[in-house]
Amino acid sequence: MEKEKSELEQWQKWPVWEKSIRRFGQYLKIEKASSTHTESAYRHDVRLFASFLAHAQSTNSPENVVKKQVTDFLQHLSVLGIAAYSQARILSGLKAFFHYLIHEETIVSSPAATISGPTLPRKLPSVLEVHEIEHMLEIIDLEAKQGPRDRMMIELLYGCGLRVSELCNLKISQLFLDVGFIRVIGKSDKERLVPIGQEAILAIESCLFIRGVQKIKPGFEDFLLLNPRGKNLSRISVFNRVVELGKLAGITKKISPHTFRHSFATHLLEGGADLRMIQEMLGHESITTTEIYAHMDMGYLRQVIQEFHPLGKGKMKQPKPQSN
Repeated sequence: MEKEKSELEQWQKWPVWEKSIRRFGQYLKIEKASSTHTESAYRHDVRLFASFLAHAQSTNSPENVVKKQVTDFLQHLSVLGIAAYSQARILSGLKAFFHYLIHEETIVSSPAATISGPTLPRKLPSVLEVHEIEHMLEIIDLEAKQGPRDRMMIELLYGCGLRVSELCNLKISQLFLDVGFIRVIGKSDKERLVPIGQEAILAIESCLFIRGVQKIKPGFEDFLLLNPRGKNLSRISVFNRVVELGKLAGITKKISPHTFRHSFATHLLEGGADLRMIQEMLGHESITTTEIYAHMDMGYLRQVIQEFHPLGKGKMKQPKPQSN
């Protein structure tokens, strides 16, 4: 704690950094519509870099940073044993900061632009089989007070590939059930239209039919998923209910609301859907984020080859000898 305090005091001796980082936070919040978590994390990343430069007694202004200082800083993080994921996040924060300085016309090019982050191990997310999801839906007691809501929750997570935050903030005014679409507001308030299947539509209509008997708090009338107190359902409530339903269904995999999003994308790819189409439905800004599902699908493709390809079966037919 004392060490962190000392580093902060040393960094605060450089008012140019303090002023730039404060304005950087305002830029992220107002112009980029970044979340509070992202804004705080990125400001922390730049402070770490400023502290490193302060110890080195090198550059006392963001405008004078050169590429070598950034690479030296990343090397320093490696020596300290900082995990690769954290290093990549910190580099991302620095790149965002220098991009902001370019936006403000403080610098003309970013010293971090051509620096690549550490190679990250590819961690494939957990995916549920179709029969496991069907069983989870089957064990929901639709006669219970929250039964219809729970079924609608699973149908939307899996049937539309929603993030849990998108699900919790979904509103009735965003439903266009007559044409089979919902309007989803994703990260940074980006909107997308997502097709919705018949089962999910029926689950929504069932909930809306019995909605009249529930007392709803003023200001929450438009939210689709409500808790017993008449407010929109929280993310932690969705998480806890999904885990509970998984246990009731006898699923031993570690699952969360995001598991259904992964399952949605994987099952689409297995069914032959185009990767770009999946990207649009998931709301991924970059296709590289969606490409992880192509790697997940390799197991399925391997199974297809083993089952249908002559070489996969080990039964490749030998060519018939030609007769003279």
